[in-house]
Order: sequence, then C-alpha cells, then structure tokens
Amino acid sequence: MFLVLFAAVASAAVALPQYPAPAPDPSPAYALPSSRVADQVVEVVPILRDDRVQEDDGRYNFDVETGNGITASESGSPDGPEGAVVKAGQYAYTAPDGSLIEVKFIADENGFQAEGAHLPVAPAFPHPIPQFVLDQIAFAAEEDALAAAETRDSSPSQLYQRP
Repeated sequence: MFLVLFAAVASAAVALPQYPAPAPDPSPAYALPSSRVADQVVEVVPILRDDRVQEDDGRYNFDVETGNGITASESGSPDGPEGAVVKAGQYAYTAPDGSLIEVKFIADENGFQAEGAHLPVAPAFPHPIPQFVLDQIAFAAEEDALAAAETRDSSPSQLYQRP
C-alpha cells in the first residue's frame, strides 16, 4: 500500500508543469546614473582611486577611494608565525547620522585589534569594585564554609544498609 501511494505522489510530482526561470533583463540598469530597478533608485558611485600591488613573496597593499567618501587602505605580508599574514590598515566612511567613522586596525598573532573614536573602550583595570559586590562575595564564602563544615561533621548515613 505504501509503495502504491509513494508511486502515485512521485508520478504526480513528475507530471507537474515545469516553468523556466525568467530571463535576466538585458538592459544594464546599473550603468545608468539614476535608473530605476524594482522601484528603487540606484545610485552609481564612482571609484576615484583603486591602487593594488601584489608581490610574488606574498606582500600586498591596496588603496581604494570612492566618490561618496569611503576610503580603505591595507597592507600585509606573510611575516607572522607559521607564514600567517600580518595585516595593517584603515578605513573610513560617513555614517547615516553624518558623522565620520574612521577605523585603524592591525591583525597579527594577537588577533584583530581595531582603534576608532566610535568604538567602546573597556574601563581601566583595576577599577573600584562596588561594595555590594564585595558583600556578595563574602556571603558566598560564608555559605561555602558552612556547607563544608556540615559535610565534615555529619556521620555516615544509616538509611542504606547491606542486604
């Protein structure tokens, strides 16, 4: 019975009409300065500078600048441990609120380290520990000591005996 039901469902699936995927629009909408694609205005941003250098020994660098104020530059070399690539660079762009975002970074054996005025910074350590935290730590230590004393003073349980 199961085999007949499976064969019927499989034959129905094969018999369904197959519709081809719609052909792509041959007009290059991305090349027009203010064309409309799916009711959205597409803005073409010119690339003002795109300098790239790739050396045979693995070293590289690039500098990119676009017409809307995005800049990026990076350089790297395989000088890290076990041939890992060490990178350093920076990028900048304008945030939606109009502020300039600038990030400088290094990526090496210590991981990715970024610097920027907009990035959060951890408080300097050692910072003062609030009194309520110290009180909670002391309370937990007292509980642990009390539980250890109760375990040490208790006699073996007589609930379970040999059969």
